[in-house]
Amino acid sequence: MSAVIVETDRLRKQFGGTLALDDVSIEIAAGEFFALLGPSGCGKTTLLKTIAGLMRPDGGSVRIDGRRMDDIAANKRPTNMVFQNYAIFPHLNVARNVGFGLRRLRLGRAEQDRRIGDALEMVGLDGYRTREAHTLSGGQRQRVALARALVLRPKVLLLDEPMSALDKQLRLQMQGELRNLQRAVGITFLLVTHDQQEALSLSNRVAVMFDGAVAQVGDPQQIYRTPISRKVAEFIGSMNFLDARLLSDDSRGLRLEVQGFGQVSVPKSAKGDARVQQCLSIGIRPEMLALREADRDGSEHCAQGRIRDVKFLGERIVYEIEFENGEGSISAALSNSDPSSGLAVGAPVVLTLKPEAVRLFPD
Repeated sequence: MSAVIVETDRLRKQFGGTLALDDVSIEIAAGEFFALLGPSGCGKTTLLKTIAGLMRPDGGSVRIDGRRMDDIAANKRPTNMVFQNYAIFPHLNVARNVGFGLRRLRLGRAEQDRRIGDALEMVGLDGYRTREAHTLSGGQRQRVALARALVLRPKVLLLDEPMSALDKQLRLQMQGELRNLQRAVGITFLLVTHDQQEALSLSNRVAVMFDGAVAQVGDPQQIYRTPISRKVAEFIGSMNFLDARLLSDDSRGLRLEVQGFGQVSVPKSAKGDARVQQCLSIGIRPEMLALREADRDGSEHCAQGRIRDVKFLGERIVYEIEFENGEGSISAALSNSDPSSGLAVGAPVVLTLKPEAVRLFPD
């Protein structure tokens, strides 16, 4: 990892009886696209505003580029923020909106114009200098907000759910543009979002937060494939949870008794803190289950079932399947190009789980 540009050390913040930040310690590398992901009220925006200097912590510290920020005002920190509502001045044109923060730097007119032009070019608005702000679309207003933040050349750009007000298609377009922009300018981006797809597709690393604390930090694949707890697994994507018991743990791997599947073997990497003879849950993603028409194959890792429901979701189809042995149900997701994707409600099927995709979560 590159040199650390943002470091928080045991940050605490309390509002009345609510602990908004509970000893939060994270490190963000220079040039990294880092996301804070979590449900509403988890503390992610409080953490962002504390880093920005817009809130003062009750305990702990913030360092940016190696310097403690304890007594540094927000407008003196090497950061800039893009707010959720963009905070564009409707009475100013695009160039004046973008250059608003340059006035305090006491730059010459030529240098100000050059910086404004560079910032607008970065966000694809170089022909919009004289456009009135109130005539802009939502996507254009977002780009103006980005340009206004970038024109001051911050070391860290802070983004507080900047795409939440956009419709789906524009949001997807802007996500791609934001990632390309970050790569082009090379500065650190710190994004707050509750949108899992946004966090996983944009970021180098993600911090998942609940109740004012960081539950897990990792790259998007780590967060999705190897969630550290059931709570993280439940929040990220879709996950099947099945009751299980750990029967044995030896050099060959783990032996489990799993709801609907009977005895299965999985790699030791799935173990976590589980102990032999402990009752626990296993988690497996719907797309990590293979599905085919029933042929009475009784091999390991297989379960017999019957399709109870079918949901067509465009690029994939989700099947809800009842176990034949009466031990509940499970979801399987197939690409709509999969040969088995034409199965109908009521069809008998065989499910096969992929042992390497199983995660164990002690109860």
